Amino acid sequence: MQKRPLADRMRPKSFEEFFGQEKIVGEGKMLKKAIEGDKIPSMIFWGPPGSGKTTLAGIIAEKTGSEFVSMSATNSGVKDLRREMERAESLGRLGTKTILFIDEIHRFNKSQQDFLLPYVERGTITLIGATTENPSFEVNNALLSRARVFVLEKLSVEDLEKIISRSIKDKKNGLGGEGIKMGKKEIEFLAQMSDGDARIALSVLEFAAEMNKNISREIIEESLQKAIMYDRNGEEHYNLISALHKSMRGSDADAALYYLARMLSGGEDPLYIARRLVRFASEDIGIANSQALTQAVDVYQACHFIGYPECSVNLAQAVVYMAKSKKSNKLYIAYNEAQKDVEAFGALPVPLHIRNASTKLMKELDYGKGYKYSPDFGYSENQEYLPEKLKGKKYLDF
Repeated sequence: MQKRPLADRMRPKSFEEFFGQEKIVGEGKMLKKAIEGDKIPSMIFWGPPGSGKTTLAGIIAEKTGSEFVSMSATNSGVKDLRREMERAESLGRLGTKTILFIDEIHRFNKSQQDFLLPYVERGTITLIGATTENPSFEVNNALLSRARVFVLEKLSVEDLEKIISRSIKDKKNGLGGEGIKMGKKEIEFLAQMSDGDARIALSVLEFAAEMNKNISREIIEESLQKAIMYDRNGEEHYNLISALHKSMRGSDADAALYYLARMLSGGEDPLYIARRLVRFASEDIGIANSQALTQAVDVYQACHFIGYPECSVNLAQAVVYMAKSKKSNKLYIAYNEAQKDVEAFGALPVPLHIRNASTKLMKELDYGKGYKYSPDFGYSENQEYLPEKLKGKKYLDF
């Protein structure tokens, strides 16, 4: 038992040991009632790392007396799913329900997700999927329509303090018998630095306890450096993404590659970097090279398809492409100016002649009256499109 990581040993087995997520499993909440009534639907848990998705699924299985099968989408395929479905059917004939928990369900492709549909519909399994990505984009609509989505939030500092204190005191699975001394301020500091991630908090605590039984702030800081060489949610995260962005903007491909390698080596999600490249392609390159956006979107898809570490070279290609491309922020500036006018003037009325006259009443109210169809009248025809208050306003200088 003691050889297992502390975060695994201290995984809660009941709601009494589970801290956080009061909005979905607090007293009187719908999910809590469904669990207590043993009428749970298939679900998708959407939330950040270390927020309790896996733990909550295990507690639900325990509370409902269900067989709990845990799989990861990163190393499981249809063959594995078929084996578990056959086992679930056998257990079902004996009166035992099966909860199939799939971590990182967004990494399943369409055929893998579709394979689950009939088993979810027939009630062979109750599916609980966990994802850090927006399920609206990453989970098939057919599967999503058969599941309830519950959003888990980052754990609060107070929740993490309770988890850390419990781990220090617990003699059976925690550090209770090891003479660990850790003050209230040090516990609070570790909770703050863990940024809502219980797994990080307990990993750092375990590392610190191995270094010194009397855990000081300095020990925690050193443990943070060694246990998580790259804090995906902390200051260094923002320092490195800023450095990558500015290196590409400054056309320094070598520096951009270095910061990309730093982030990937430290455990950054490749899809996060890919999303930043999509933004960069329009914000910093824009109309100077319209192919940059296509390149960025293609690389995002490549990262989604093959994952890390294989996708590192795809990201490298995109980063170099962005760095070497001509730059223009005219679109970015123009949009911001338009946004300022929206905020300053509110919802200005659309000119009548370019409104859609889809009913008789609208036509009687002169909707669409006087509109000149550009292909017939010429695209240079003098016709106003902006609201009266912004007539003649120019956001672009070309």
